[in-house]
Amino acid sequence: MGAAAPDGDGGDDGVQGWHRPDGRDALGLLVEVAGRNAHGADERRRLDARVAAAVVEAGFARHFVPVRWGGAAGSFSQLLADAATVGQACAAAGWCAALYAAHGRLAAYLPERGQREVWAQGPDVRIAASVVPPQGSAAAVPGGWRLDGEWRTASGVDHAEWVLLASWTPGPAGTREHRFFAVPREELSIRDDWDSLGLRGSGSNSVACEGIRVPAHRSFALDALLRPLPDAARCHRVPYPMVAAPIFAAPVLGAARAVLRAWAAECLPPQAGRPGRNLLLASASARLHAATLLLEGAADRADRGEITPLAVAENRRDAATAAAWCRDAANDLFQASGMRGQSPHSRLQRTWRDVMAAASHGALGLDAAADAYADAVLAGGDIR
Repeated sequence: MGAAAPDGDGGDDGVQGWHRPDGRDALGLLVEVAGRNAHGADERRRLDARVAAAVVEAGFARHFVPVRWGGAAGSFSQLLADAATVGQACAAAGWCAALYAAHGRLAAYLPERGQREVWAQGPDVRIAASVVPPQGSAAAVPGGWRLDGEWRTASGVDHAEWVLLASWTPGPAGTREHRFFAVPREELSIRDDWDSLGLRGSGSNSVACEGIRVPAHRSFALDALLRPLPDAARCHRVPYPMVAAPIFAAPVLGAARAVLRAWAAECLPPQAGRPGRNLLLASASARLHAATLLLEGAADRADRGEITPLAVAENRRDAATAAAWCRDAANDLFQASGMRGQSPHSRLQRTWRDVMAAASHGALGLDAAADAYADAVLAGGDIR
């Protein structure tokens, strides 16, 4: 792509992004505008409308949309690389871009009629979501469901056209079912309550509703994500647990790269006599390179590998490990920055906060990933 963010946080990773009809590199334009607006997004606690529009133009919203609706049904390798590139310019933009793509993938599990409604105007639809854990309440009514309550942390919801929500509903034989619902954003109220330490620009506000009706064709159960249809595109045949953590990890990697670049620019003196800082530079960059390789491997398994319980567990393991390495590298760099890193206008402290927030997401928990991997190995998988 060749474009770097003006504030120095962007970079050229040789990624071929979505290209506009006029031939201009839309991913490069997104990196540029996101980098210019990164500090403002942090202060406003949401993305600038120009950044949200550039996310769409760069192809993120349509990335996993089925081809029959005009989408790309794209690869995980492309998404993770592009999300990391954008995340290096602005972590919040990379986070929202990755999730808009991921939520388009989830919406592809709606019944046919529901998909037609979501993408009636084309594939470039931004979909926010609050689906894990289930929140609010859903009651069965003739022809569908009645939703009430509040759902927290719907990233990018201010710029979304649709929102996926999830609630518990009665299941067979006295069980309960984790069920998803697609709702037009205008039917929900947005509560301006996102005020976090990091990823402040993601605008991950709560949404609420009272007694709205969702037709049955705009709902599906979580089981659909675990048992994808065999005749679907590859990106829709991969079970949700195999790809959720890598998608969340990609913006973490981008933000950690931004921490490294900011530290080198602000804290690495050009003169000799700096062995400790040289060692930190080498160690942090090596950890980020290793994290990149882990995520590339996870994406390749999702795109082309055999789908087995062990492969699912390996992807969770590798994504959680990559995020932990990014967090640790960013922490080491920030701690070595001294007072230079404490300024509220420092790119270093802003990007460090973003890494800390993003890496703490529940999907990237290393303990749970380790348990899942050990279970898969003990069930007969090879250690590799």
